[in-house]
Amino acid sequence: MAAVGAIAVAGALLLTACGDQTDQGSSDSTSEASAAAPLADKLPADIKKAGVIKVGSDIAYPPVEYMEGGKAVGIDPDIADALGKQLGVRFEFQNGKFDQLIVGLQSKRFNTIMSAMNDTKDRQEGIDSDTGKKVGDGIDFVDYFTAGTSILVQKGNPKGIKSLDDLCGQTVALQRGTTSEGIAKDQSKKCTDDGKKAIKLQTFDTDPEALLRLKQGASVADLNDFPVAAYNAKTSGGGNDFEVVGEQIEAGPYGIGVSKDSTQLRDALQAAMAAIIENGEYTKILQKWNVTDGAVTEATVNGGS
Repeated sequence: MAAVGAIAVAGALLLTACGDQTDQGSSDSTSEASAAAPLADKLPADIKKAGVIKVGSDIAYPPVEYMEGGKAVGIDPDIADALGKQLGVRFEFQNGKFDQLIVGLQSKRFNTIMSAMNDTKDRQEGIDSDTGKKVGDGIDFVDYFTAGTSILVQKGNPKGIKSLDDLCGQTVALQRGTTSEGIAKDQSKKCTDDGKKAIKLQTFDTDPEALLRLKQGASVADLNDFPVAAYNAKTSGGGNDFEVVGEQIEAGPYGIGVSKDSTQLRDALQAAMAAIIENGEYTKILQKWNVTDGAVTEATVNGGS
């Protein structure tokens, strides 16, 4: 996940806490919104009444989600806004550490996760990817985008990094709990199996911390999702700090995370995703952020592997 850049974005989502739902004005506005929304009746009754879907997100990963002017902006907030119009609710983003989002979802701190989270079998089944042991109930995903991992290096590529194999024996900085961390650990084992030195991994709570290490020359690379890597290569230091090398690695779906016991909410989100794909709003959002290469053509549940 990635460094924060400044882009003016219209239609950002409000982050303020939801007001007292017993207030008559709030109730009236929610009823009006629901009446105008074609898929409102698909929502669980409590969420429809509240008029809010609470979203757990690590809001430091532009262009997918980041903070600007006290608001969450980016690809995920824009998609959430489009889904909200279909469902007659507001999506309220709550900031948190990426590796704690699933715990927060399962403890009911929020209703969903939207945070460039890859839909994987391990996450579906509650498996720790490092140990292979079951650590929880797992979650469901409504898939909405496809992205692989990219290698980001200093501008000019002073260390000559071209692929994962070039990272053997080198220091790599990245965000903990991400798919990128799993890729780096797998590659490190491959390095040692091939008689080379292991990768020296530096992991951080957020991707901006990892990017700072790379910018300072304390690491040779950062691994993150292709739209994020491309965004940072284009914007950080006016395009003079970083560049992307090699091809995308292990492309897979991003998913909106939902608890296993929230099947009605999951199905409502799937229906809303299908609707915005069908009506063209989804394509407009991806065009706005120049990420149409990651588009999906249908809203799939648990399509990750």
